[in-house]
Amino acid sequence: MLIRNISLFYGTELDYVQNASVRISGKYIEQIGTKFPPLKDESVLDGEGLLMMPGLINSHTHIGDSIAKDIGIDSDVEEKIHPIGGFKQKILKNSNKSHLTSFVKNSCISMIKKGITSFIDFREGGIEGINLLKNAASGISIRPVILGRIEYYQDSNAIKNDTPIPKSNKSDLQNLLMNCDGVGVSGPNEFSDSALRYFAKTKKIRAIHSAETEESNKISKKISGKTETQRALLAKPNFLVHMTYASKKDLVMAIRNKTSIVVCPRANGSLAEGIPDVNLMLDAGCNVAIGTDNVMINSPDIFREMDYLWKVSMGIKKKRLPAKDILKMATTNASNLLGGKVGIIQNKKIADCIFIEKHSIDLEPMHNPHASVVQRASENTIKAVMYEGKLVHGKI
Repeated sequence: MLIRNISLFYGTELDYVQNASVRISGKYIEQIGTKFPPLKDESVLDGEGLLMMPGLINSHTHIGDSIAKDIGIDSDVEEKIHPIGGFKQKILKNSNKSHLTSFVKNSCISMIKKGITSFIDFREGGIEGINLLKNAASGISIRPVILGRIEYYQDSNAIKNDTPIPKSNKSDLQNLLMNCDGVGVSGPNEFSDSALRYFAKTKKIRAIHSAETEESNKISKKISGKTETQRALLAKPNFLVHMTYASKKDLVMAIRNKTSIVVCPRANGSLAEGIPDVNLMLDAGCNVAIGTDNVMINSPDIFREMDYLWKVSMGIKKKRLPAKDILKMATTNASNLLGGKVGIIQNKKIADCIFIEKHSIDLEPMHNPHASVVQRASENTIKAVMYEGKLVHGKI
């Protein structure tokens, strides 16, 4: 496939390029330039009036609770989503599996229509939960990156006594990892130092919630004398999720450990738990990505997430923040979490792309393309979505 006359966000810095030609071969971007002739039997598309950008990456979801949208809207965070006592867990355990699968599938369809071509899910329910998501996403052109979890947690006494994970649960974890892309740990307040260090030994993707609330940070210091992030880093995670109450010292430790951060601003806001300080994170040099978190409390819409984060960050800090920096969180920064093959428009990268209608009534005239996408683009401005080199939604 050869696409001519297309504008695009190119490379890791999302440089705006006008009137380019892009050749797609199989599922990869093969060539980007100005003008080159079509190959024999190559289909040629005219991209005039379109902006080609990387497919969005939703770097943190809990898609399994799609059946529970807006239940307990006024409840606090512990009542809602605590991994042991939250009513989310009761809903998941007591819902018909076919119903759960149906609503998870709907969320996958919703994301691809909104230009999300990859999402990283913290999957509860062990192997059964992993298989539920695999079944729901099958046949849908979207890339689920599944971080599984064994249903084993420790209390404060086990943390104080540094109790290791029992052999039977270690075996469960190894079996789990044979069926998914990595491990999504609920948080350091549910595990001893010994248990966290055991997670560090796993060979696949590792991620963990950290410093989501003021209360969870206080609990960590009370139990262990350390911040949540200090203890979370014992698991040697590829990325930390939330970091709403991370200190500058916590961020320096994350950088030293080459650990990225995924923020979920609308979820934190809807739980009345504060807003992550992305200005501080970016100034410190952190690699920051963005996610939408639990579907039960937040819609899986990265356009809305970017718009919200950009404006609330500038409003709170009274400091300008480049729109491109926000857009990178949903594309090129997130690419670093997934091996650098998706989320970038560049030669030899996987052709996951969104085609934005520049003449859309909400976007035209686009004087600043990065700002236009961050604060004005939506599902309605998407002309087409490409997944692994194939147009899977809309058309050019």
